Amino acid sequence: MVDRSTTGSIEEVKIMRDVPPHILRQAKSREFRPSVRVGKAGLTETVLEEIRQQLKSRDLVKVKVNKGLFEREQRGEVWTYLAENTASTVVLQRGNIGVLWRR
Repeated sequence: MVDRSTTGSIEEVKIMRDVPPHILRQAKSREFRPSVRVGKAGLTETVLEEIRQQLKSRDLVKVKVNKGLFEREQRGEVWTYLAENTASTVVLQRGNIGVLWRR
């Protein structure tokens, strides 16, 4: 059910297994476009507040981080930080795109 090549750690695989199949399908859909973009200012309080507001009105929020903003090794930490500070769960992370699910 989980493609290990699209996840960074064992913990993320465990998180993904707790997610209902219909949520995973929607998160993986190519039609589901990013609704929040993290620009050169980085992870500001404004970005966190925007994600919180979107999670109030929908179950999933797709976030795209500008390329080059964070090193490849830091991306897992970025998604964990976003999830912890927005009361959400990381459903999918692939490169510079992550999907957060409202808990």
